[in-house]
Amino acid sequence: MRYLPQLFANNRRWSQERRSEDPSFFERQANSQAPRYLWIGCADSRVPANEIVGLEPGELFVHRNVANVVAADDLNLLSVLQFAVDYLRVPHVIVCGHYGCGGVQAALGDPVNPPLEEWVAHIRRVRRAHDNELSAITDDTLRWQRLCELNVMAQVASVCDSHVVRSAWQRGQELVVHGWIYDLRDGLLTDLDVSVNGPGTIPLPGSA
Repeated sequence: MRYLPQLFANNRRWSQERRSEDPSFFERQANSQAPRYLWIGCADSRVPANEIVGLEPGELFVHRNVANVVAADDLNLLSVLQFAVDYLRVPHVIVCGHYGCGGVQAALGDPVNPPLEEWVAHIRRVRRAHDNELSAITDDTLRWQRLCELNVMAQVASVCDSHVVRSAWQRGQELVVHGWIYDLRDGLLTDLDVSVNGPGTIPLPGSA
């Protein structure tokens, strides 16, 4: 513990508190996991997935990256998605963005240094696909907020277009893909009403 001793101290306190509240907590955690949800969210430190939906460790399978992007060539994300759907059999996949997202804001500005620019390019494509709507919004903050929403919708479409999800629906597996957004200003989630429970069930903006 030469480095970051406070984090180790926090960990030990947390472990002790857990065991005091529930002596068998870690035994259950070690033996199995059976989450009902896959959360695809932003890596932003202000959006702690388990906490904002009030779920315990083991109840939420999580993948996070900059601006909650679902890229067709991201083997990390696709592996998480495959494991969650094919092996854990989660019935719900949640794509959750947030207002005030720096990755989305970058897509509204000038190119940034690589490799981040290659990542932001996914969101720039969403921006270009909705250029008429976004250009009509004169307030910069409102334009940014709307692109945050459109980005979530596009990533929902990308999840639905993935081989993993299409195959699950084809074999009749129960699976619903949702699009939500989180507001840093009040800690509340909003359902963007783009949930999809099968191929062709709802029109969505184009994928990123």
